[in-house]
Amino acid sequence: MNRIRTAAMIVNARSRSGQDQFAQACHALQGAAFEVDAHAVEDPDQLVPTLKRALERKPDMVILGGGDGTISSLVDYLLGHDVVLGVLPLGTANSFCRTLGIPLDIPGAVEVLKTGRPRRIDLGMIDGDYFANCAAIGLSPQIAKTVPHGVKKLFGRVGYLAWASLQFAKFHPFELIVGQGASAKRMMATEVRISNGRFHGGTELVEEARLDSGEIIVQVVCGKGKRSLARNWAAGFFRLDSRRVDTVTFHGQSLRIETNPPLPISIDGEVLAKTPVMAKIAAGIIEVMAPVEE
Repeated sequence: MNRIRTAAMIVNARSRSGQDQFAQACHALQGAAFEVDAHAVEDPDQLVPTLKRALERKPDMVILGGGDGTISSLVDYLLGHDVVLGVLPLGTANSFCRTLGIPLDIPGAVEVLKTGRPRRIDLGMIDGDYFANCAAIGLSPQIAKTVPHGVKKLFGRVGYLAWASLQFAKFHPFELIVGQGASAKRMMATEVRISNGRFHGGTELVEEARLDSGEIIVQVVCGKGKRSLARNWAAGFFRLDSRRVDTVTFHGQSLRIETNPPLPISIDGEVLAKTPVMAKIAAGIIEVMAPVEE
Protein backbone atom coordinates (compact mmCIF):
# COMPACT_ATOMS: atom_id res chain seq x y z
CA MET A 1 0.00 0.00 0.00
CA ASN A 2 1.37 3.44 -0.93
CA ARG A 3 2.08 5.37 2.28
CA ILE A 4 2.21 8.76 0.50
CA ARG A 5 -0.88 10.76 1.48
CA THR A 6 0.54 14.29 1.63
CA ALA A 7 3.35 16.05 -0.21
CA ALA A 8 5.05 19.43 -0.19
CA MET A 9 6.46 20.72 -3.48
CA ILE A 10 9.22 23.35 -3.49
CA VAL A 11 10.18 24.61 -6.96
CA ASN A 12 13.09 26.91 -7.72
CA ALA A 13 11.18 29.35 -9.94
CA ARG A 14 13.78 32.08 -10.30
CA SER A 15 13.31 32.42 -14.06
CA ARG A 16 10.18 32.89 -16.17
CA SER A 17 10.56 29.31 -17.38
CA GLY A 18 10.60 28.25 -13.72
CA GLN A 19 7.17 29.75 -13.22
CA ASP A 20 5.92 27.96 -16.33
CA GLN A 21 7.43 24.68 -15.13
CA PHE A 22 5.79 25.13 -11.74
CA ALA A 23 2.41 25.60 -13.42
CA GLN A 24 2.99 22.51 -15.58
CA ALA A 25 3.92 20.44 -12.54
CA CYS A 26 0.83 21.58 -10.61
CA HIS A 27 -1.34 20.66 -13.59
CA ALA A 28 0.30 17.26 -14.01
CA LEU A 29 -0.15 16.50 -10.29
CA GLN A 30 -3.90 16.94 -10.51
CA GLY A 31 -5.59 13.66 -9.73
CA ALA A 32 -2.67 12.35 -7.65
CA ALA A 33 -3.57 10.12 -4.70
CA PHE A 34 -1.92 12.59 -2.32
CA GLU A 35 -2.53 16.24 -1.43
CA VAL A 36 0.15 18.70 -2.57
CA ASP A 37 1.22 21.83 -0.71
CA ALA A 38 2.93 23.64 -3.62
CA HIS A 39 5.37 26.56 -3.45
CA ALA A 40 7.06 28.45 -6.31
CA VAL A 41 10.10 30.22 -4.87
CA GLU A 42 11.50 33.08 -6.96
CA ASP A 43 14.19 34.20 -4.50
CA PRO A 44 16.81 31.43 -4.00
CA ASP A 45 17.50 32.74 -0.49
CA GLN A 46 13.94 31.74 0.42
CA LEU A 47 14.25 28.10 -0.63
CA VAL A 48 15.48 26.86 2.76
CA PRO A 49 12.99 28.89 4.86
CA THR A 50 10.15 27.73 2.59
CA LEU A 51 11.24 24.11 2.91
CA LYS A 52 11.49 24.36 6.69
CA ARG A 53 7.97 25.79 6.92
CA ALA A 54 6.66 23.01 4.67
CA LEU A 55 8.34 20.35 6.83
CA GLU A 56 6.52 21.66 9.90
CA ARG A 57 3.33 20.23 8.38
CA LYS A 58 4.98 16.75 8.37
CA PRO A 59 4.35 15.74 4.74
CA ASP A 60 5.00 12.16 3.65
CA MET A 61 6.93 13.32 0.59
CA VAL A 62 8.88 16.47 -0.28
CA ILE A 63 9.14 17.19 -4.01
CA LEU A 64 12.11 19.37 -4.98
CA GLY A 65 11.96 21.02 -8.39
CA GLY A 66 15.15 22.43 -9.88
CA GLY A 67 18.60 21.43 -11.04
CA ASP A 68 21.17 19.24 -9.33
CA GLY A 69 22.42 22.20 -7.30
CA THR A 70 18.94 22.87 -5.91
CA ILE A 71 18.50 19.24 -4.90
CA SER A 72 21.88 19.07 -3.14
CA SER A 73 21.45 22.41 -1.38
CA LEU A 74 18.14 21.31 0.15
CA VAL A 75 18.59 17.59 0.75
CA ASP A 76 20.49 18.21 4.03
CA TYR A 77 17.31 19.65 5.54
CA LEU A 78 15.28 16.51 4.83
CA LEU A 79 17.51 14.29 6.94
CA GLY A 80 15.98 13.45 10.30
CA HIS A 81 12.46 13.86 8.93
CA ASP A 82 10.44 10.81 7.97
CA VAL A 83 9.91 11.95 4.37
CA VAL A 84 10.46 10.54 0.91
CA LEU A 85 12.32 12.76 -1.54
CA GLY A 86 10.60 13.40 -4.87
CA VAL A 87 12.47 15.06 -7.73
CA LEU A 88 11.39 17.23 -10.67
CA PRO A 89 14.21 17.70 -13.23
CA LEU A 90 14.13 21.43 -13.99
CA GLY A 91 17.86 22.07 -14.42
CA THR A 92 20.40 22.01 -17.24
CA ALA A 93 22.09 18.62 -16.77
CA ASN A 94 19.70 16.82 -14.36
CA SER A 95 22.39 14.25 -13.60
CA PHE A 96 20.71 12.97 -10.41
CA CYS A 97 17.47 12.21 -12.27
CA ARG A 98 19.44 10.50 -15.05
CA THR A 99 21.14 8.28 -12.47
CA LEU A 100 17.77 7.37 -10.95
CA GLY A 101 16.17 6.73 -14.34
CA ILE A 102 13.56 9.47 -13.82
CA PRO A 103 12.21 10.89 -17.11
CA LEU A 104 13.50 14.39 -17.87
CA ASP A 105 10.11 15.79 -18.95
CA ILE A 106 7.65 17.07 -16.37
CA PRO A 107 4.76 14.68 -17.18
CA GLY A 108 7.11 11.70 -17.05
CA ALA A 109 8.71 12.81 -13.77
CA VAL A 110 5.30 13.46 -12.21
CA GLU A 111 4.18 9.98 -13.26
CA VAL A 112 7.07 8.59 -11.20
CA LEU A 113 5.87 10.66 -8.23
CA LYS A 114 2.41 9.16 -8.65
CA THR A 115 3.27 5.54 -9.40
CA GLY A 116 6.90 5.04 -8.36
CA ARG A 117 8.30 3.26 -5.35
CA PRO A 118 10.46 4.67 -2.54
CA ARG A 119 14.07 3.55 -2.92
CA ARG A 120 16.65 3.88 -0.16
CA ILE A 121 19.87 5.46 -1.42
CA ASP A 122 23.21 6.86 -0.26
CA LEU A 123 24.25 10.49 -0.22
CA GLY A 124 27.80 11.71 -0.74
CA MET A 125 29.47 14.10 1.67
CA ILE A 126 32.19 16.72 1.36
CA ASP A 127 33.24 17.20 4.97
CA GLY A 128 29.84 17.83 6.61
CA ASP A 129 27.91 18.85 3.47
CA TYR A 130 25.64 16.21 1.91
CA PHE A 131 25.21 16.00 -1.84
CA ALA A 132 23.03 13.92 -4.13
CA ASN A 133 25.09 13.14 -7.20
CA CYS A 134 28.62 14.38 -7.83
CA ALA A 135 31.27 16.83 -6.64
CA ALA A 136 34.19 17.85 -8.84
CA ILE A 137 37.64 19.42 -8.77
CA GLY A 138 39.24 20.95 -11.84
CA LEU A 139 37.54 22.47 -14.85
CA SER A 140 33.96 21.96 -13.64
CA PRO A 141 34.18 24.30 -10.61
CA GLN A 142 36.08 26.83 -12.73
CA ILE A 143 33.13 26.84 -15.13
CA ALA A 144 30.54 26.93 -12.33
CA LYS A 145 32.32 29.78 -10.58
CA THR A 146 32.54 32.00 -13.67
CA VAL A 147 29.55 31.18 -15.90
CA PRO A 148 27.11 34.13 -16.16
CA HIS A 149 23.68 33.16 -14.91
CA GLY A 150 22.08 34.40 -18.14
CA VAL A 151 24.09 31.92 -20.22
CA LYS A 152 22.39 28.94 -18.59
CA LYS A 153 18.94 30.54 -18.64
CA LEU A 154 19.02 31.73 -22.25
CA PHE A 155 21.06 29.05 -24.00
CA GLY A 156 20.81 25.92 -21.83
CA ARG A 157 23.41 23.17 -22.36
CA VAL A 158 24.66 24.66 -25.65
CA GLY A 159 25.55 27.95 -23.96
CA TYR A 160 27.05 26.11 -21.01
CA LEU A 161 29.29 24.05 -23.32
CA ALA A 162 30.40 27.18 -25.17
CA TRP A 163 31.43 28.79 -21.89
CA ALA A 164 33.18 25.55 -20.89
CA SER A 165 35.28 25.71 -24.06
CA LEU A 166 36.37 29.23 -23.18
CA GLN A 167 37.38 28.21 -19.64
CA PHE A 168 39.20 25.13 -20.96
CA ALA A 169 41.71 27.41 -22.68
CA LYS A 170 42.59 28.97 -19.29
CA PHE A 171 42.74 25.73 -17.34
CA HIS A 172 45.90 24.05 -15.92
CA PRO A 173 46.43 20.49 -14.57
CA PHE A 174 47.23 20.12 -10.86
CA GLU A 175 48.82 17.73 -8.36
CA LEU A 176 46.36 15.44 -6.55
CA ILE A 177 46.89 13.47 -3.34
CA VAL A 178 44.31 10.80 -2.44
CA GLY A 179 44.54 9.22 1.01
CA GLN A 180 46.80 9.90 3.96
CA GLY A 181 50.24 8.93 5.24
CA ALA A 182 52.49 6.40 3.54
CA SER A 183 49.62 4.91 1.52
CA ALA A 184 48.62 8.24 -0.08
CA LYS A 185 48.65 8.27 -3.89
CA ARG A 186 50.08 11.27 -5.78
CA MET A 187 49.44 12.06 -9.44
CA MET A 188 48.95 14.87 -11.91
CA ALA A 189 45.28 15.32 -12.70
CA THR A 190 43.00 17.35 -14.93
CA GLU A 191 39.70 16.48 -13.20
CA VAL A 192 38.48 14.70 -10.08
CA ARG A 193 34.90 13.37 -9.86
CA ILE A 194 33.70 12.54 -6.35
CA SER A 195 30.68 10.49 -7.25
CA ASN A 196 27.57 9.04 -5.70
CA GLY A 197 25.89 8.80 -9.12
CA ARG A 198 27.05 7.80 -12.59
CA PHE A 199 26.31 11.07 -14.42
CA HIS A 200 28.37 14.25 -14.40
CA GLY A 201 27.31 17.27 -16.45
CA GLY A 202 24.54 15.17 -18.00
CA THR A 203 27.01 12.60 -19.37
CA GLU A 204 27.55 9.11 -17.93
CA LEU A 205 31.21 9.21 -16.87
CA VAL A 206 31.51 7.24 -13.62
CA GLU A 207 30.04 3.87 -14.47
CA GLU A 208 31.17 2.24 -11.23
CA ALA A 209 29.05 4.58 -9.09
CA ARG A 210 25.82 3.25 -7.62
CA LEU A 211 23.37 5.17 -5.45
CA ASP A 212 23.10 2.24 -3.02
CA SER A 213 26.68 0.87 -3.06
CA GLY A 214 27.70 2.19 0.35
CA GLU A 215 30.89 3.59 -1.21
CA ILE A 216 32.07 6.94 -2.47
CA ILE A 217 33.78 6.72 -5.86
CA VAL A 218 36.64 9.08 -6.70
CA GLN A 219 37.44 9.00 -10.42
CA VAL A 220 40.56 10.86 -11.52
CA VAL A 221 41.31 11.95 -15.06
CA CYS A 222 45.12 11.78 -15.05
CA GLY A 223 47.63 13.66 -17.15
CA LYS A 224 50.02 16.59 -17.31
CA GLY A 225 48.21 18.12 -20.28
CA LYS A 226 44.64 19.17 -21.01
CA ARG A 227 44.28 16.78 -23.93
CA SER A 228 43.55 13.87 -21.58
CA LEU A 229 40.51 15.71 -20.21
CA ALA A 230 39.21 16.56 -23.69
CA ARG A 231 39.71 12.93 -24.79
CA ASN A 232 37.94 11.61 -21.72
CA TRP A 233 34.90 13.88 -22.08
CA ALA A 234 34.60 13.11 -25.82
CA ALA A 235 34.98 9.38 -25.24
CA GLY A 236 32.41 9.48 -22.44
CA PHE A 237 29.93 11.44 -24.54
CA PHE A 238 30.21 9.00 -27.46
CA ARG A 239 30.45 5.92 -25.18
CA LEU A 240 33.83 4.87 -26.61
CA ASP A 241 35.96 2.18 -24.93
CA SER A 242 38.79 4.72 -24.68
CA ARG A 243 36.87 6.61 -21.95
CA ARG A 244 38.66 4.47 -19.34
CA VAL A 245 42.20 4.98 -20.69
CA ASP A 246 43.13 8.13 -18.78
CA THR A 247 41.26 7.40 -15.53
CA VAL A 248 42.15 5.99 -12.11
CA THR A 249 39.36 5.09 -9.67
CA PHE A 250 39.38 4.94 -5.87
CA HIS A 251 36.65 3.34 -3.73
CA GLY A 252 35.95 3.76 -0.03
CA GLN A 253 33.64 4.97 2.70
CA SER A 254 35.97 7.90 3.44
CA LEU A 255 38.84 9.33 1.37
CA ARG A 256 40.98 12.40 2.04
CA ILE A 257 41.52 14.55 -1.05
CA GLU A 258 44.17 17.24 -1.33
CA THR A 259 45.45 19.28 -4.26
CA ASN A 260 48.47 21.44 -4.92
CA PRO A 261 47.58 24.26 -5.18
CA PRO A 262 44.35 24.24 -3.09
CA LEU A 263 41.38 24.29 -5.47
CA PRO A 264 37.63 24.99 -5.29
CA ILE A 265 35.15 22.11 -5.34
CA SER A 266 31.79 22.25 -7.09
CA ILE A 267 29.05 20.22 -5.42
CA ASP A 268 26.40 19.34 -7.99
CA GLY A 269 27.31 22.47 -9.93
CA GLU A 270 27.66 24.94 -7.03
CA VAL A 271 31.12 25.97 -5.78
CA LEU A 272 30.87 25.32 -2.04
CA ALA A 273 34.18 23.93 -0.76
CA LYS A 274 37.94 23.97 -1.21
CA THR A 275 40.63 21.31 -0.89
CA PRO A 276 41.76 19.61 1.27
CA VAL A 277 38.54 17.76 2.22
CA MET A 278 37.24 14.41 3.38
CA ALA A 279 34.95 12.76 0.83
CA LYS A 280 32.56 10.35 2.53
CA ILE A 281 29.45 8.28 1.94
CA ALA A 282 26.30 8.35 4.06
CA ALA A 283 24.93 4.89 3.27
CA GLY A 284 21.18 4.40 2.91
CA ILE A 285 20.42 7.71 4.59
CA ILE A 286 17.38 8.78 2.55
CA GLU A 287 14.50 7.42 0.47
CA VAL A 288 13.71 8.80 -2.97
CA MET A 289 10.69 8.15 -5.19
CA ALA A 290 12.07 6.20 -8.16
CA PRO A 291 10.61 4.35 -11.15
CA VAL A 292 9.41 0.83 -10.46
CA GLU A 293 12.02 -1.57 -11.81
CA GLU A 294 10.58 -3.99 -14.35
